[in-house]
Amino acid sequence: MFSLYSRLLAFLTGGSLLVVFAVILIGALMRYLLGTSIQWGEEVAKYAMIYGVMFGMTLCYLHNSHIRFTFLESLTPKQHHRWIYLTHDVIALAAGVILIWSGYDFVAKRGALMATGVNLPMYWFQSAMVVGGVCLSIAAVVKIVRHFTHPEQGE
Repeated sequence: MFSLYSRLLAFLTGGSLLVVFAVILIGALMRYLLGTSIQWGEEVAKYAMIYGVMFGMTLCYLHNSHIRFTFLESLTPKQHHRWIYLTHDVIALAAGVILIWSGYDFVAKRGALMATGVNLPMYWFQSAMVVGGVCLSIAAVVKIVRHFTHPEQGE
C-alpha cells in the first residue's frame, strides 16, 4: 500500500511538472518562432504547478524528506521517538482535514467563476486544495497504520 501510494504520488507530481514544462516550452516556441502565443498557456502552467506542489508535498511527507524541526528528538531518549513521530502524523492528519475543509469552503464560495484563459470553471483549479488535503490525509493515515503494524521501522 505504501509503495503503491508513493508511486502514484510520484507519477502525479512528475506529470504536473511535465505539463508545466510542456506548456511553457510550447508557449515560448510559438512566441519566438510564430510571433503568436497560446492564450491559455500561463494559466494552465500556473494551475499545474499548484497541483504539483500538493502532490509533491504529500510525497515528501510520506518519505520524511520534508523540512522539520528535530530539536525535540535530540532532547528525548530513542524509545520516545516513536511517539513523537506518531504525534507528527496525527498533526499532519489534522492539517489535511483542515485543508480539505478550507478548500471545499473556498470552492463553494468562488468556484463558479470562470477562468478567463481556459474558459473553464475555477473549481477545476481551486479544488487543488481539496485534492492536496485528501492526499495528505491518506498519507497520514498510512503512516499512522505503519506505526502499529511496523513499529521497528521507526518513523
